[in-house]
Amino acid sequence: MPEQHWPEVYKKLGVKPVINAQSWVTSLGGSLMRPEVLRAMDEAATAFVDMKELNRAAGEVVARACSADMGLVTAGCAAAEVLMAAACMTGIDESNVERLPNTDGLKNEVLLFKGQRNRYDGAFEIPGARIVEFGHGDSARPYHLESAITDNTCAVAYVMGPFIKRGLGLEKTIEIAHAHDVPVIVDAAAEIPPRENLSRFIKMGADMVAFSGGKGIGGPQSAGLLAGRQGLMEAAYLNSLNLDSPKAGIGRPMKVSKENLVGMVAALELYMDSDETAIIEGWRAKANYVARQLDGIDGLRVVIEDTPVDRQGPQPVIYFESDWNGPTPAEVRQKLADGDPSILVGGGGVGNEINIVMVNVQDGEEKVIVERLLEALH
Repeated sequence: MPEQHWPEVYKKLGVKPVINAQSWVTSLGGSLMRPEVLRAMDEAATAFVDMKELNRAAGEVVARACSADMGLVTAGCAAAEVLMAAACMTGIDESNVERLPNTDGLKNEVLLFKGQRNRYDGAFEIPGARIVEFGHGDSARPYHLESAITDNTCAVAYVMGPFIKRGLGLEKTIEIAHAHDVPVIVDAAAEIPPRENLSRFIKMGADMVAFSGGKGIGGPQSAGLLAGRQGLMEAAYLNSLNLDSPKAGIGRPMKVSKENLVGMVAALELYMDSDETAIIEGWRAKANYVARQLDGIDGLRVVIEDTPVDRQGPQPVIYFESDWNGPTPAEVRQKLADGDPSILVGGGGVGNEINIVMVNVQDGEEKVIVERLLEALH
């Protein structure tokens, strides 16, 4: 087994690199930035600039990529969620901006389909909003959303992501919300690729959409993108970077450095010009290699799955059949994680599956994964 690269900066801290076959997850560092992005960040660190001007200029790049009125680089997708909720409550009234998180007298209810509740939706509540659920855990009907809308509703939130239930669907959600003059804000953190998703939700009529910048786009992990309708985006900007106000806004703890702003722009421009088909085919080649090597093991069914709704690119999924008599899926994952190098894989989509997510698997690591999997399965 080839020796794994161990950067000196991590070695000095005693932190060993891992093989990331789990996806662009925050817990494993998001994605790896291209050399061009790192060079842009290094160059940005060599001069002072007017941060308001830089934010506006970076936002123009985001707006073009998303086919939106206005864009903003944020401190990750969660920060964008905070700013979306804040914008829907305050509008462009600076006195309202300065009040948050005190929302007395403001519309402060964000409606969310019950089946889309997740560990990150609390970001909507940070600026003082309150999440109000509608529908059931598995489904929703139009009247569930219609009856949930009140005079205190500031927005309807919609969450996109693997294995997250769609409820009414985004198009119907937008139709009902807009019929009641309520904006729709979308958390699409991990919905890139495909590249078309950058503009797809805006074109469908969503008022604001948030993406992670440090996942499929390949920007700094602590950066994100927010794009949408002019008035609400101006409100988000005020809540994020109202430097002229006597009081720092709710978004002040989520400021974005000049280096991250420039790095995010560089990554976005590179991504827009990339050969997305070639990238995905590279993932597919690694996935096929793993599936071939695991083929024919009694009690296991290994298939390549590539459904855009639930899978981030083509990936081999290991299903443990009823006649499997080896270690449990949890034991296999633990053996992989405890080895050297530690290998982290996906799991949990359907039952106790193990899925090998290829988006961050570096060239040659698929062979290490197979070798260690064959050891762990016996």
